[in-house]
Amino acid sequence: MTKVLLIEDDAEITALLSAFLVSYGMEVLSFENPLTALNSMHIESYDVVLLDLTLPEIDGLEVCRRIREHYDIPIIISSARHDLADKVVALDYGADDYLPKPYEPRELVARIQRHVRRHAGSLAKQPSHFSIDSERMQIVQDGRILDLTLAEYELLALLIKNAQKVVSRDFIANNVNAISWESSDRSIDVLISRIRHKIEEEPRKPLFIRSIRSIGYKFTE
Repeated sequence: MTKVLLIEDDAEITALLSAFLVSYGMEVLSFENPLTALNSMHIESYDVVLLDLTLPEIDGLEVCRRIREHYDIPIIISSARHDLADKVVALDYGADDYLPKPYEPRELVARIQRHVRRHAGSLAKQPSHFSIDSERMQIVQDGRILDLTLAEYELLALLIKNAQKVVSRDFIANNVNAISWESSDRSIDVLISRIRHKIEEEPRKPLFIRSIRSIGYKFTE
């Protein structure tokens, strides 16, 4: 199921778009406040962002820039602003598409589906050094079964499944059962360090698990 992050301050548009996207089998989490939306990305994992430009507190162009700075995720601008300069800046900041309002919701669905497919396809084309055997709860790296504790297995599996995405410590704590709710950021960092020593040739210069300052980690291959 495609998970959509909708950042829109018009309640009526939010209701209409959410209902329409849900009718096409998508899950929609909507936010009027862009800061709250950005914070949600530390906890939730989304497949696409649908972003208005005229927002309270922070302009949508700045929101776009902040998202692209940390996340490799399709961003579709949905805005009544038709100024060419806005479109150029949005694309320069990393937006994947710009859809001026008003538009047919079916066109929006088609564009979401296209960008999600394209993004998933680009990830699938990348050579993979890792494979997950969920039944045996094992992870294989280049043909070698890794010797992992339960917490290490669950954490590494989570990172692999969210490859190319920035995964926050809150997201890790909420999605790794072997990590207790009382776990501190430091204990997650210790787990990451142990995993790095098992998968990286140079743990101090990691190739697979990158640290994203003040947020969490990003798994790349």
